[in-house]
Amino acid sequence: MPAWLELVLRVAGVLVAFLTLPLIVGQTEHKVMAHMQGRLGPMYAGGFHGWAQLVADGLKFVQKEDVTPREADRAVFRLAPVVALVPYLLALLVIPLGPGDLVGQPLDIGLFFVLAVVGVGVVAVLMSAWASANKYSLLGGLRGAAQLLGYELPLVLAAASVAMAAGTLSLPGIVEAWEPWWLLWQAPAMVVFFVAGLAEIRRPPFDMPVADSELVFGYMTEYTGLRFAFFLLAEYVGIVVIAALTTVLFLGGWQGPFADAQLGWLWTLLKVFAVAFVIIWLRVAYPRLREDQLQRLCWLVLVPLSLGQLVLTAAVRVAM
Repeated sequence: MPAWLELVLRVAGVLVAFLTLPLIVGQTEHKVMAHMQGRLGPMYAGGFHGWAQLVADGLKFVQKEDVTPREADRAVFRLAPVVALVPYLLALLVIPLGPGDLVGQPLDIGLFFVLAVVGVGVVAVLMSAWASANKYSLLGGLRGAAQLLGYELPLVLAAASVAMAAGTLSLPGIVEAWEPWWLLWQAPAMVVFFVAGLAEIRRPPFDMPVADSELVFGYMTEYTGLRFAFFLLAEYVGIVVIAALTTVLFLGGWQGPFADAQLGWLWTLLKVFAVAFVIIWLRVAYPRLREDQLQRLCWLVLVPLSLGQLVLTAAVRVAM
């Protein structure tokens, strides 16, 4: 197969995943929250079990007027939703779905690349907050910047622990080095990474930047129509990316109970959706953290725990 054709097929596969997996997660969230909270609305659209709820939401966003505030910085205001989406698309390029060629672009420094591009999300938050010319948006953006910059540290430290254990920054290499006993040994790092990942994508209970009871809708207050839908899509893609990274780094990726490499992609998807379900469940089960609670959890719990895990990993690696 020509190199250019292989590249086109890989990019096309990543684009398909980028456009479908978040929608599946969004539809799942509608149904899971409806069952957990006794909601009737999401069960009606389209008839059977409300199968068309996501379609109805899409049509609603398309029909809404696209409004740009008069005092807004129009270029930055319109660009912010795109900047929110692009980092997650780039991250999906290097996350392996299965062994062999089931990855958009294998990189020897794949973990470093993913953590770098996911951190760009704070730029979109600040762009939308500043450009909106709205005090509630600005407050939400400042909260978001403080949260994302703080939780970036435990996220990176937890990822560094498993990279040190595997002896590589390659995501496929980490999966190949993974052993089942890592579920116990790297469990603290997994908890830290998962919690910090929730904060990075601003999912409840870490949604202070969009606290609707205080800030209307935070940095997204002035967005309507498709631009607002792009921010929501970025949130769901973020769920997929954090769930996929948790799967690849800590749950063995494509490794399953059977030594059948042909089903590796299936094990990866099952684990990703299991982690995504936990993310949805946390939204329903836990109240929003206050700003002081959020920062205290980061600096007094997650950072010391991730540093301790890093020391433990270094000691085990030296002993081995």
